[in-house]
Amino acid sequence: MTIVLLFVVAMITGFAAVLDEAQFHRPVVACTMTGAVLGDLTTGIILGGTLEMMALGWMNVGAAMAPDAALASVVSTILVIVGHQSIGAGIALAVPLAAAGQVLTIFVRTITVFFQHMADKYAEEGSCRGIEMCHWAGLLLQGLRVAIPSVAIYMVAGTDTVNNALNSIPEVITRGLQVAGGFIVVVGYAMVINLMNAQKLMVYFFLGFLLAVFTNINLIGFGAIGAICAYFHIQTMQMNIDIEEAAKTGGGGGVEGDDIDDSDLM
Repeated sequence: MTIVLLFVVAMITGFAAVLDEAQFHRPVVACTMTGAVLGDLTTGIILGGTLEMMALGWMNVGAAMAPDAALASVVSTILVIVGHQSIGAGIALAVPLAAAGQVLTIFVRTITVFFQHMADKYAEEGSCRGIEMCHWAGLLLQGLRVAIPSVAIYMVAGTDTVNNALNSIPEVITRGLQVAGGFIVVVGYAMVINLMNAQKLMVYFFLGFLLAVFTNINLIGFGAIGAICAYFHIQTMQMNIDIEEAAKTGGGGGVEGDDIDDSDLM
């Protein structure tokens, strides 16, 4: 049953990696679902939250493919929970796994070109059913791209061979990958902030940074502070909109009709 559920979760993350609609391929979701299937939800949430910060800046730009968050999330969670590795080791392994998944998804997308040409043929014949089957065939390959490696690694993750191989990785490499992951987090935040281009919100960013450095507030407290700041920010925006609308309706119409008196004519 665990293998079946893991296969289903991996298929869903593979689908979401190309659909981008439900965002099930994001680490915070994929790791959580994988951890729930493997019986360790807490570890899945912790690992997913950490990897999510790394993957904030991972996005496809034009024909450039981003590192694959789906495969990295599912496989790293399996290695941490089933392989009894630390969270730090899972974070370090996620970087090369994402790079391997990037190569794999490029290979699968190349294969799906065949189905695109088949869909063109069915379109000329007016076969909507054939076009739909071509879409499903390409999507199925993306799901299997994550599901097959995930199930295969799950079958061998708890063995002594795999554990010895993971433990034999020099600390300088694992530590270096962890440091590189920290740099990726910073770059991801910077890319998101630049894309938002919301200079009016930067004051809240610096406020949160200062509170995190000079206080001992936990994440729940920061969430409450963020919600309060968001509420007052929205209220202030609404007040500004009301003032602008009142100014337009009250002072911009000029005089007309019966409002003209002798002083206006003078």
